[in-house]
Amino acid sequence: MDLDVTLHLGAVQRSIKSLERDGQPARAVALERTYPTSVDDLWDAITNGERIPRWFLPVSGDLRLGGRYQFKGNAGGEITDCDPPSYLAVTWQFGGAISWVEVRLAAEGKQRARLTLIHTAPVSDHWNTYGPGAVGVGWELGLLGLAMYLDRPDAEKPDEAAFAASPVGRQFIVGSSEDWGRASISGGTEASAALAAAGRTTAFYLGETAPGG
Repeated sequence: MDLDVTLHLGAVQRSIKSLERDGQPARAVALERTYPTSVDDLWDAITNGERIPRWFLPVSGDLRLGGRYQFKGNAGGEITDCDPPSYLAVTWQFGGAISWVEVRLAAEGKQRARLTLIHTAPVSDHWNTYGPGAVGVGWELGLLGLAMYLDRPDAEKPDEAAFAASPVGRQFIVGSSEDWGRASISGGTEASAALAAAGRTTAFYLGETAPGG
């Protein structure tokens, strides 16, 4: 696959914020990326049930405010807020845990639109083990898929497992995880803990055993 990994990693802005959600400590993991398309087209790409599987995962359910959705083999939840073409909020339920995802779109000219995705998760053993990369790397892979789809909408979607096993896929995953480790340090996490969590995240996404278990 011909992919400029450095370009795509550099296209994402990453940040982590500490807050409370429902009275419990939580962390908001934020990603921002600009796409060469209109806000209306970007909104359709991320909300149209026929387009979502072309860059992300097959989705089923009632894709409207108050409806429930389910990504095949992954998370499901409820659409809790929807203000086309600028704001979408959903619950994100997976493995018995619940977190929250918000997406904001804003125009940056006629044919450029900025996407901001914020995934808020409670502080838990899972968070302490993997840090922000647990959701950050996954979403970054999704935003990469969206960029590739918008660039070549008629091209066949790459196989996810084959991509992750390829040299360029491994380079992307390692780079993304390292970037999230640095973002975690910038967000206030002690450096050794942030880097250890990033190492475990990298091992998870590469299908390897994390150091120390």
